Amino acid sequence: MSTAGRVLVAGVGNVFLSDDGFGVAVVEHLQREGGLPAGVELVDTGIRGMHLAYQLLDGYRALVIVDVTRRGGEPGALYTLEHDLDAHRGSIEGTEPAVPALDGHGMDPDSVLALLDGLAGSLGLERPVDRVFVVGCEPAVLAEGIGLSPPVAAAVEPAALAVTALVTVLMIDEGAPR
Repeated sequence: MSTAGRVLVAGVGNVFLSDDGFGVAVVEHLQREGGLPAGVELVDTGIRGMHLAYQLLDGYRALVIVDVTRRGGEPGALYTLEHDLDAHRGSIEGTEPAVPALDGHGMDPDSVLALLDGLAGSLGLERPVDRVFVVGCEPAVLAEGIGLSPPVAAAVEPAALAVTALVTVLMIDEGAPR
């Protein structure tokens, strides 16, 4: 199967830190409800950033990360952002990006993408993902505890709908020039 058309949706976060479990909750909701286009894979990455980087080596058209995102809005506010894949690279030609801390249980998405570029380069591969999006939710509580706060729990279904809409567009646009 060609990997060029695949889209990976990764729910990230720590379910033991209240609202940080948002991404995992959205992926669980999507797994229960189904209805995603063919070629879309769902994964509960949780806090396993290195695992996500290695999985991305298989090659994907796009990665959609679902996570909490602090942007200054009201708790439960949703954001859809496209990540600048070149942002973590050296700003002066020939400089190397900062090496991410290799913490298999707590890497942020920027560190995962930086690690991915390094892994791909060491294997002689080009970047194995073309586009990266974040569907994020403004958290209310990030303290130790299990379960989402009410405003973040209420955002799970709308976020799942946003992810479904986004991946549907990505799969339709598959034939469009990049």
